[in-house]
Amino acid sequence: MEMQINLKVNGEYRKLLLEPQTTLLEVLRDYLGLTGTKKGCNEGDCGACTVLIDGYPVNSCMVLAVEVGNVEIFTIEGLSQTGEIHPIQKAFVEYGAIQCGYCTPGMVLTAKAFLDENKEPTEEEIRKAISGNLCRCTGYAKIIAAIMAAAVEMNKKKEVV
Repeated sequence: MEMQINLKVNGEYRKLLLEPQTTLLEVLRDYLGLTGTKKGCNEGDCGACTVLIDGYPVNSCMVLAVEVGNVEIFTIEGLSQTGEIHPIQKAFVEYGAIQCGYCTPGMVLTAKAFLDENKEPTEEEIRKAISGNLCRCTGYAKIIAAIMAAAVEMNKKKEVV
């Protein structure tokens, strides 16, 4: 039996009729066409499906859509509000932290949530923060360098404001 749910995704309100067992990942990809959120393991192990729920990184494959009716959901598509790529995305490109790109959206969103809380992270803190996101291509060194560079850039922009 379908249920009506109201979601706020990337700042937009959406009304959907869904089966109660529909995951947030399925809603994002199949109902809303937001394919930046990747389906990896579908068991909450790889982090490819990471989205931000009220600013916190969550594996969307493990969340039922009916459970997130009154929260703010952000996907990689909603990260840039200005039309320019976010400093984290820019750093990933500049530092070559993207190879196949499959893990990148989840990694970028995890980094965003982390950098929102930790303005001057150490390498060890970054490693711990991204430990739920698996990458088979990069070996993580370039990802960590990109996140550190993004932190510096984000702090510069805040000093100017």
